[in-house]
Amino acid sequence: MMKIEVLGPGCANCVRLEANAREAVVMAGVEAEVVKVSDYRQIAAYGVMSTPGLVIDGKVVSYGRIPTAGDIALWLTEA
Repeated sequence: MMKIEVLGPGCANCVRLEANAREAVVMAGVEAEVVKVSDYRQIAAYGVMSTPGLVIDGKVVSYGRIPTAGDIALWLTEA
C-alpha cells in the first residue's frame, strides 16, 4: 500500500490538497493511505519550507502549490 503525506498546518490550501489526493487515489485505482502531517519538524525534515507539500512513499513530489487530482493520479501510477 502506498503512503501519501499531505504536509501543512491545516490551512485551506492544505485541506484542498488532501481532498485532491483522496480523489486521485480513486482516479488512479491504487491502494493508498492519506496522512496529514502538521508537525513543523517533520515537514522541515523533508526540506519543505513552503506548504502545502505532498509526499508519495517518502518522496516529495510537490510543495508550495496545489496540484490537481489528475496530476496526483498520474504521479501515483508512476510511483
